[in-house]
Amino acid sequence: MSIWAGIVAAFGTVGMVVAGLFAARATTRAAAATAEATRAAALAQAEPNQREQDRAAFEAIKAELKEDLAETKAEVVRVRGVLWSIWGWAVSLRDQVVDLGGTPQQTPNDVEDYFRTGV
Repeated sequence: MSIWAGIVAAFGTVGMVVAGLFAARATTRAAAATAEATRAAALAQAEPNQREQDRAAFEAIKAELKEDLAETKAEVVRVRGVLWSIWGWAVSLRDQVVDLGGTPQQTPNDVEDYFRTGV
């Protein structure tokens, strides 16, 4: 074997190794790209189901909030009714004090403001 044959054989071997490294690197990148594409396709396919689940959760939360709001409104109505009853009772007690010759206490400012403005 001549020296040139040895050099060609060595360069051929090095060339094959380098080509193998480039092929391995390309294969790894192709596998990563394929995995990313598969993941993206799975997400795209699952999105309608996720949207439906989100919609169902939203509807459940909305129904619960509507129920809570209705209960709160009913409680406000009850509290206002009790407030008016207490107010009427306090006025009758004030009238009794005046009838007996006494001087009733001044109504607190926040109570006066509420009955004057409604707030």
